[in-house]
Amino acid sequence: MKYGMNLLLWGTEIDDRFFPTLELIKEIGFDGVEVPVHHNKPEHWFKFRAKLDSLDLLCETDTFCGAEHNLISPDANVRRRAVTYLKGCLDCSLVLGASKLMGPLHSALGTFTGNPATELEWNYAVEGIREVADYAESLDIVLGMEYLNRFELYLTSSTQELLDFVKAVNHPNCRVMFDTFHANIEEKNVGDAIRLAKDQITFIQLSENDRSTPGAGNVDWDGVFAAIKEINYDGWLSIEAFGLKLPAANIWRKMYHNEHQLMREGLAFIKAGMMDKA
Repeated sequence: MKYGMNLLLWGTEIDDRFFPTLELIKEIGFDGVEVPVHHNKPEHWFKFRAKLDSLDLLCETDTFCGAEHNLISPDANVRRRAVTYLKGCLDCSLVLGASKLMGPLHSALGTFTGNPATELEWNYAVEGIREVADYAESLDIVLGMEYLNRFELYLTSSTQELLDFVKAVNHPNCRVMFDTFHANIEEKNVGDAIRLAKDQITFIQLSENDRSTPGAGNVDWDGVFAAIKEINYDGWLSIEAFGLKLPAANIWRKMYHNEHQLMREGLAFIKAGMMDKA
């Protein structure tokens, strides 16, 4: 098992000013970090990779698309830009030494038509992700597809819908990243959702219902930890918490005391929970 910290807690502007925080993350006891890739030029990440290596911190990457990079847009030019953008993120992931690029890559965050997803939109996304997965395979990187809750995305908003999507893509480098925040909203039972996706899960984000410190809210953590153990998952468990520096998350009040406390208490809670279910 590897324990990670998602840097989206500090927003999307990640550069060498962040180095002291990486040192703190290492000191607290994390094995690695999730790096949000929104500067999708590889040269931006050379110094960052060197710092990660100097601290012996592992790295996986995330991104999300906006309306200008939307694989289900009716505009073919927008869809093509989305493919190009995601391939650029994969190039950056390679620089960072990541084996996974994750997120709701198949459609744009917060972009709605007012209707359910159509068969045409579904097919656009399958076609686009299949092309991106081909490129990911050439770099030995796996795509971790994520569903978001109904208020943030509409192409997939449940574990079963995401599994159906991954099955339709039908590519070895396209799998599932599971996020407890969205599951806590959309699933009848979060543990059962983990069990349903067990064969496809490549990464797990542990996030509280209010995006604060894991263990401080109302997620059924006993059920989550029990399911993780039951499916014999031994990959990444990563804290995903958000604050005021990520406008896309629509968080307008701080849900934790400070980042240092959130990381220390969150990591201790997760490790204790997994030991308890051993």
